[in-house]
Amino acid sequence: MRYLPLHFDLQGRDVLVVGGGEIARRKIELLLRSGAHITVVSPDISGPVAAILQEKIHVLNRQVYAPGFLPGKCLVVAATDDETVNEAVSRDAKHLGVPVNVVDSPALCTVTFPAIIDREPLIISVGSAGLAPVLTRFVRELIERTLPERISVLAKYLGSRREKLKKVFTDIESRRRRTEAFMASPGAELAMSGEGEKADIHLFADDISTLAGEVYLVGAGPGDPDLLTLRALQLMQKANVVLYDNLVSPRVLDRVRRDATLEFVGKRSGYKSTNQEDINELLVRLAQEGNRVLRLKGGDPFIFGRGGEEITALIEKKIPFQVVPGITAAAGCAAYAGIPLTHRELSQSVRFVTGHPKNGQVDLAWKELSHANETVVFYMGLGGLASICQQLVAHGRDAGTPVAIISKGTTPEQQVFKGTLETITGIAARAQVQSPTLIIVGEVVDFNRS
Repeated sequence: MRYLPLHFDLQGRDVLVVGGGEIARRKIELLLRSGAHITVVSPDISGPVAAILQEKIHVLNRQVYAPGFLPGKCLVVAATDDETVNEAVSRDAKHLGVPVNVVDSPALCTVTFPAIIDREPLIISVGSAGLAPVLTRFVRELIERTLPERISVLAKYLGSRREKLKKVFTDIESRRRRTEAFMASPGAELAMSGEGEKADIHLFADDISTLAGEVYLVGAGPGDPDLLTLRALQLMQKANVVLYDNLVSPRVLDRVRRDATLEFVGKRSGYKSTNQEDINELLVRLAQEGNRVLRLKGGDPFIFGRGGEEITALIEKKIPFQVVPGITAAAGCAAYAGIPLTHRELSQSVRFVTGHPKNGQVDLAWKELSHANETVVFYMGLGGLASICQQLVAHGRDAGTPVAIISKGTTPEQQVFKGTLETITGIAARAQVQSPTLIIVGEVVDFNRS
C-alpha cells in the first residue's frame, strides 16, 4: 500500500491553488466544501473561479507562480496545463515538506484526491494512487447505490450517544459488541429516520436480543432487477428472511443476500396457495423472533399487493416496519413496450383496475371505464379477457379500441400482443399467452402507428 488514506481537517486552514481555469475550479469547489481558506495564483483567473471565491477570506493573485506563495500553506494543488509550472510547484512543495497534488500527474504528487462519498459526518474515499481515476469514480458509484442517504443521520446519532455509551458500558469491547448488535437491530433504522428516543431503547436495552425484529414491505418492480430502487437493494441485503410471491422474478431474487432464508408465499396454478391471514401471522411471528423480514412483492406493495392488510397486522402487534414503493407493472411494462399510458391528444387519464375473474366474470363499474379518451390497465386479467372485452363494448367502448397484452413484461421473455376489443381474445388464444400479463386498453396502444 503506497498511499495511506488520511482525512485532513482543512477547516479555516490555508491552501494554495496554482491555476485559474476549469481544472482548478473543480478542485476549488471541493476544497470549499471542506472549509479551507484558499489562495489562487494564476495570471489568468476565469470568471467562474472568481465568482465562487468572492468571500473576503479567499485571495486571488493574478500573478505568475513563485515559491514565495508556499510558506504557511498546509496543502498545494497545481491545476494548470503548463507542465513546467506544475513541475516547479511539485519540486518546491516537496522541498518545503508541503503536501502537493498535481492534477493528472501522479508522479508529481505526494497526495492524491480520491473519489468521495459524502454522507457527512461519514466520509468514504476511494483511490487508485492516481492511476485510474475513471475506475475510482466507477467504484464510488457502486457504493453510492447501496449506501443509504440517511446514514449521515445514523452517524450523528451514534456520535451524540457516544459519551453515554462510555458511562453505561465501561470497557471498549462491550461497547463494540453493543454497537454491532444495535446496527443489526431495528434501532439503526429508527435512528436513520430521526427517531432517536425510540432508537435508544435498542441501543441501551438490558438485553438487545429480546427485542422484536422488523419487517420490510418492498416493491420488487415488474421483473427486471435493474428497476429495483436503491432502498429496495439496501434492505434486500439486510434481511435474513425473505417471503416472496409468484410475481417476483428469479433474477430479482438473485439480488437478495446469499445467506437469507427464502420462503415462497404466493399463488401458483396447480399448487396450494398461502392465504393472506397466514402470511400476516407469519410476518408477525418471524419479527417477534427477532428476524429482519423482507416481504418482497411484485410491482408495488400498495397497488393490488395487499400491503395494507399486512401493515395492519404489524401495527396491531407493534412490529416495526418500513414500506418501500416499487415500479408498478403498469408503468414498467408499458414503458418497456413503448406505450405511453397518457398522451395529450389520445388519453387524459389512466385507471388501474384488477381484472381477476370470479366465477368466470369480471365485476367492475364498466360504465366508468367506457370513456374513449381514457387508458384502462387491467392487472391479473388474462383469465377474464373475454368478459372484459365484452363488457367494455356493451357499455359503449368502440369495438375497434386498441388493446395490448404484455406477457412477462420487462423481462427477456417479454412479448407484446396487439389487437382490438373485438379481436384480442382470439389473438391471445392462438398465441397461448403466458402469465403474468398486463392488459392495456386505449388509443395510446397504437399512438405511433404510421
